[in-house]
Amino acid sequence: MTEADDPSRFERAKSSFFAGLGCLERGELAAAEQHFLASLGAVPGRASTLVNLAATQLALARPADALASADAALRAEPDGLDALLHRATALLQLGRFEQALPAFDRLLAADAGVVDAWLGRGRALERLGRRGDALASFQRVVALDPSRADAWSGYGTLARELGRLDDAAHAFREALRHGAAPGLHEYYLASVVEGAPPPSAPPREYVQTLFDEYADEFETHLVSVLHYRGHLQLIEGLAALARGPYRSALDIGCGTGLCGPLLRPMAERLVGIDLAPKMIEKATALGVYDVLEAADVVDYLRRGESRFDLIVASDVLIYIGDPAPLFAAVRAAMDRGVFCFSVEALADDDSDFRLQASLRYAHSEAYLQRLAAEHGFTLLVARPGAVRQDQRRPIAGLFVYLEAAPR
Repeated sequence: MTEADDPSRFERAKSSFFAGLGCLERGELAAAEQHFLASLGAVPGRASTLVNLAATQLALARPADALASADAALRAEPDGLDALLHRATALLQLGRFEQALPAFDRLLAADAGVVDAWLGRGRALERLGRRGDALASFQRVVALDPSRADAWSGYGTLARELGRLDDAAHAFREALRHGAAPGLHEYYLASVVEGAPPPSAPPREYVQTLFDEYADEFETHLVSVLHYRGHLQLIEGLAALARGPYRSALDIGCGTGLCGPLLRPMAERLVGIDLAPKMIEKATALGVYDVLEAADVVDYLRRGESRFDLIVASDVLIYIGDPAPLFAAVRAAMDRGVFCFSVEALADDDSDFRLQASLRYAHSEAYLQRLAAEHGFTLLVARPGAVRQDQRRPIAGLFVYLEAAPR
């Protein structure tokens, strides 16, 4: 009897396969993968095993492996719907959006009722910049399964970006009703409901996730697409004050380090702080900072480990609703010196600050001046200017320079 005819290997394959299913259901992903691989070792090329292996590898955040497993499953069973779904999802997770889209379309041509395929198709279209088509895909998801909080969330985000604020508000309310993360979606909802009380700050995980995901394309998008020049204007205004050189400077929300090369000639010591670890990795590669740390800046300053005579926050307060805690922490870290920052300007002074549909905060000049006085700063200058472009329109801002007088 040859090995191919050995009935025991089929039993081994079957036993390992069901053990893998059990582990997969319990969330024991590494063990599930090993069981499926053992099953394939006994009986290679079995489509059902390869499909479950691909699902496991997707859950393990290994889309390249999942793609190989799904392709192998499709060689064994060319029209397998689950294999088609896993293949398209792997391409999506790999960032190969132009390939993911026809992969989802192929699946939906075979079965238009696969909810996850419509969801993946919407995400691919969104990343390809086809927001109207993406919105239609998310609408299809919630029509097929109104309980899908993730689809309502995606629908709301696209409607917000397209200026359909009432639709966005409805979608975010539905997302909340079906179990979406409350802090995050209440924040989204406040951005699209006129007159809603603005949260004092965005959820911390929102900011960190946003900029971790944005790190690789941050500078290109900000400078080339949004025509951001705010950092240049802020530092040019700082240089015009002629208060330097500075002993120790802090770059708050340093990001990938746009301000670093501009600040380096002004300061003997330069520290950069950002909430997103991937941004810190990018800034480290510049080699211009003496110290870099991934931390919440208020927490960092409250530790009191360093003193500064220059603190700069370029394009940071747009992600901080009420900056009062920041002002207090900055003043506590300065014996004397300059605190300068940029904001998006609130057109009227009826509110201290407002969360906009862009998910950025705008602040009134009157409120900033009041905060400065309350925390022991003297206003040197508040200069209006465009901080960026949005849809090719300049966004009005303020470049504010405060002095912390010697204590």
